[in-house]
Amino acid sequence: MFDTPAEAYDRYIGRYSGELATRLIALAGVAGGQRALDVGCGPGGLTAALAERLGAEQVAAIDPSRPFVEACLRRVPGADVRVGAAEALPFADSTFDVVLSQLVLNFISDAPAGVREMRRVARPGGVIAAAVWDYAGEMTLLRRLWDAAARVDPDGAAAHDEGRVMRFCRRDELDALWREAGLRDVATGELRVSAAYEDYDGLWAPLERGVGPAGAYVAALDDGRRSALRDELRRALGEPEGSFTLAARAWCVSGRAPV
Repeated sequence: MFDTPAEAYDRYIGRYSGELATRLIALAGVAGGQRALDVGCGPGGLTAALAERLGAEQVAAIDPSRPFVEACLRRVPGADVRVGAAEALPFADSTFDVVLSQLVLNFISDAPAGVREMRRVARPGGVIAAAVWDYAGEMTLLRRLWDAAARVDPDGAAAHDEGRVMRFCRRDELDALWREAGLRDVATGELRVSAAYEDYDGLWAPLERGVGPAGAYVAALDDGRRSALRDELRRALGEPEGSFTLAARAWCVSGRAPV
């Protein structure tokens, strides 16, 4: 799902990354002089925002996708960007003041282990924060897509619907995940962002390239159902002509490593 060119991701979820990164950084209280880690950095949207705030030499990032890591290295020269998994972070204990994860928790094979690793590499009192899409509700693009898919492919779509299959897409689930990792001062909330599209083709094209769960589902459809879904999603979005904007909500959670 993510062994794809960074440019395809940029045209898909990357449209939301910059604004979401700014809001997540504000939530975590990132400030000059800190050292930060981006877990699941993708092509580098959050990494770049952290580097702008802290300086690239104060930022580390990790992702299992080699194409994304290579893109992040190009986009954020000077940052410590590595290929690796959240469940086995290649950093020493108590290294970072802030550990952030943007739109990644649901793609970590063992999320509780990943959060424990984030706690391990955070300094005592350090902030660990994350954001995930509100798949079942107000992430407009994905919710409209899966609802449209259910109408076109009622027998197949439900098994892939991110609002149904993602484990961490509600505030209470995030709260429990953070508390089970032994984090303190746990709080949850929402981050609202939006993305601009030049036209409907600009929205649809990245899906056909198989990026993410929705893209993998679209790419696997036969030509007839893919065409039908393309038309149904367009209707669900109000038959946009020319440029348009979609809103999205992400749930967020933050906590502190024990002192």
